[in-house]
Amino acid sequence: MNKTYLIVAAFIFLHSTSFSQDVIRLQSCSNDMMSKQVDSLKNLYGNDGYILLKEASINMESEFEMPVIVPLTQGSWYQFVFIGDYSSRLYEVRMYDWQERQVIYRQKRWGEIDGNVIVYSYVPQFSEFHMMKPVQVNKQKKKNLCGYVMLFKRSGSETGSPVPQNP
Repeated sequence: MNKTYLIVAAFIFLHSTSFSQDVIRLQSCSNDMMSKQVDSLKNLYGNDGYILLKEASINMESEFEMPVIVPLTQGSWYQFVFIGDYSSRLYEVRMYDWQERQVIYRQKRWGEIDGNVIVYSYVPQFSEFHMMKPVQVNKQKKKNLCGYVMLFKRSGSETGSPVPQNP
């Protein structure tokens, strides 16, 4: 009987709370310079035997991570790409496995060669979901920063092709 009251109380609490203000809604964005970088990288990786699995432009806020969850297959060779707004000063990507262990960390700063682009290879040890968390820091423009993420998979990589070293 007490369990029933707890379930009903939790249900009432959940439905009385306004979730619409706390929900992060993904919004796409558009940036001509970034579109050229995206097209160039698609051609580069396509010619190198990669298949584009997922891509998305995302409207970001300075200093806030944007979680991207992807299912990965054990032993497959993946290439991840994050492109940040050209006017940002710092770009970072962290990737976590299903047990929330950080498996990748990359950082770039504005002014470096391809400073707004972070690319890394990854071969998962287990077939499971991974979370990629890109973030960018922009002191002048706090909101409406454009970001772009892409996930490529090497065709035939699960058949025993040579495995890359994670840079």
